[in-house]
Amino acid sequence: MSASARIGIPFVIAAPSGTGKTTVCRALVERDPLVDFSISHTTRPPRTGEREGVDYHFVTAGDFRTLVGEGAFVEHASYGGQNYGTSHEALRVPLMELGHDVLLEIEVQGAAQVRDSRPDARFIFLLPPSMSVLEERLRGRGTDSEEAIHRRLGVADRELAAVMGFDYAVVNDVLEQTIASLFEIIAAERDGREAVLARVRERFGRDRVLAEWRGKAGGAA
Repeated sequence: MSASARIGIPFVIAAPSGTGKTTVCRALVERDPLVDFSISHTTRPPRTGEREGVDYHFVTAGDFRTLVGEGAFVEHASYGGQNYGTSHEALRVPLMELGHDVLLEIEVQGAAQVRDSRPDARFIFLLPPSMSVLEERLRGRGTDSEEAIHRRLGVADRELAAVMGFDYAVVNDVLEQTIASLFEIIAAERDGREAVLARVRERFGRDRVLAEWRGKAGGAA
């Protein structure tokens, strides 16, 4: 890393399944050349259009267990019957050698592990407009059985309790507005000045956003 290069910031984005975090994260990476996507390992099969080494590293359950045993992951978690993990290598090169920020699109369980091991990380929780909208989105994907949808909704209820461990919260209602909000948070964290950070915390601080979300009809968790 050159003397003039900055050290990047890991931004953790987590959300209940169906909230749209993958779409949001892809848009951030596409629009900002200084933001890289952390490519996770997973044991789940690829969905239509997903590519090895681009969307995920697709591995067998046995290979995943081997990587866990080798200490390869910053975080790993089981979700929906499948395993997911972020490797140390996925963070090292972009953060240290390129000076880029990295988006970790991970499950809530994994976010807690990153918090313990990466004090430099910033944590953003994406909320659905409401739980009823979340259910509509899950059904609209057409990828899950009725049993899986009910299971994911139950997990989402539990995950909402974990928002208290995050720095920021953003409601993913209108996509472009969500993307703009996340870029505002990223820009403030890059800037680092307390006055700038105070303004973005006032708008997107976890407690404020969560209270407003819960106060809306159908938003109570």
